[in-house]
Amino acid sequence: MENRFNLIDEAWLPVANVGKVSLLDIFTHQEYRALGGNPVQKIAILKLLQAIAQAAATPEDETQWLQLGWQKMAAQICDYLDQWHDRFYLYGSHPFLQMPAIAGAALKSFSVVLPDVATGNTTVLTQSQSEKILDDADKALLLLVQMGFALAGKKTDNKVVLSEGYRGKTKDNGKAVSSKPGPAVAHMGLLHNFCFGTSLLKTIWLNLFTQTEIAALTIYPNSLGTAPWQQMPQGEDCAIAKQMKGSLMGRLIPLCRFCLLTDEGLHYSDGITHASHKEGIFDPSIAINFSGNEAKVHWANPEKLPWRKLISLLGFIGQQDSPFDCIQLQLALSKAQRQKEAVAIWSGGLRVSSNAGEQYVSGFDDMVESLYWLNPSSLKEIWFNRFKTEMSELDKLAKILYGCAMSYYKILLVDGGNYAKRAMHLFWQLCERHAQQLLDYCDKPDICHQLRRQFARYAEQVFNQTCPYQTTRQLDAWAKAKPNLAIYLKQDKA
Repeated sequence: MENRFNLIDEAWLPVANVGKVSLLDIFTHQEYRALGGNPVQKIAILKLLQAIAQAAATPEDETQWLQLGWQKMAAQICDYLDQWHDRFYLYGSHPFLQMPAIAGAALKSFSVVLPDVATGNTTVLTQSQSEKILDDADKALLLLVQMGFALAGKKTDNKVVLSEGYRGKTKDNGKAVSSKPGPAVAHMGLLHNFCFGTSLLKTIWLNLFTQTEIAALTIYPNSLGTAPWQQMPQGEDCAIAKQMKGSLMGRLIPLCRFCLLTDEGLHYSDGITHASHKEGIFDPSIAINFSGNEAKVHWANPEKLPWRKLISLLGFIGQQDSPFDCIQLQLALSKAQRQKEAVAIWSGGLRVSSNAGEQYVSGFDDMVESLYWLNPSSLKEIWFNRFKTEMSELDKLAKILYGCAMSYYKILLVDGGNYAKRAMHLFWQLCERHAQQLLDYCDKPDICHQLRRQFARYAEQVFNQTCPYQTTRQLDAWAKAKPNLAIYLKQDKA
């Protein structure tokens, strides 16, 4: 087959305010600030860029990382891409991240693996849900996303098994099993977190792990591992696949689906089955809590946006026993602090529903993402404790609003559960627009007091919208249930 569409030279990666660019463009244009695309695509691309950087320029320790800098890192990566140029063709003898041996699996339409496109008997509500013709750039991005974000279900053709004797794709009765969710999604859609720098190259540099750091990560017994484009597995459970399951490279590019692109669609089957966070191996970009009997993670949640989880994500700053730990953030933020580099926390993911082994996006499921900048010089315990206090008081304020809305409808002898829940959601949406200010000024009493007054106004505004007071009976209930916010404002002054 002819080698064509080389990902190093062709434009396929979305960059904010630029458009689609090639891999070589990413590492030669220092003016690129951030990736484009949706949150899932951003995570998949960031993992690919980190994997390339780790394969090309993993420093020995933090001293070498500092000497490397983002400029030398980019130069080494360009040399690496030149060395492995023939392994980045989307089509040809070594198609990128694809398994020619899986050609016997059923051919699926590209829309089958796009959760936002209506297929089968799904009702088409908007034009965006209809199937579109994909060009090679779109196919390359779709392929990359499938490597870690494939949804569970029966869309794969698991009749084709490449590892002799492998039973992971077959039930005891001989029928093919439903595929498991990709390791970057898991049961409900994991929330991933990265440190962002002021440019895309600095972002890659900040998130680059050193050999010393990787060796300290006991969750990866096979250390860094080998990039899959250098050495693709031969099957679902071959020696290379087993090596990938225990390596950092295997979590960055998991190959959880074996695919082969064609002009009409893709041959699609289960790939390498990776352990989940409950089994002690997980992506470095997720926050995990091992304090209980069972490991807990942060799920992507459209009703509780990522900025409300910053306390648990940044708990290590306060040198306190935070139950959640995110390796990616902790290592990258530590480097940014030492270099006094401006840094932002980016969080994102896709919430999914599961039923009988089938995953899909419906109801309130959606993609979420947030980006908040931090001043590295202020990231100290005093700042963190102040931010923690403000978030705790804001949470109490939301609960007061919820309780008052419930009381209002209780007085009217109406079940107010849904109204109160909706009021909470609206309140947090209004507060989110001031989240960056809260991060910047939580340790500045005057500005912080202004923010508290604004949040209190939002609580009153939402209560009035949720609890009408046009009739005498409504007015009586409204007056009795109206929130008293004096304590919230008084505590701040004290």
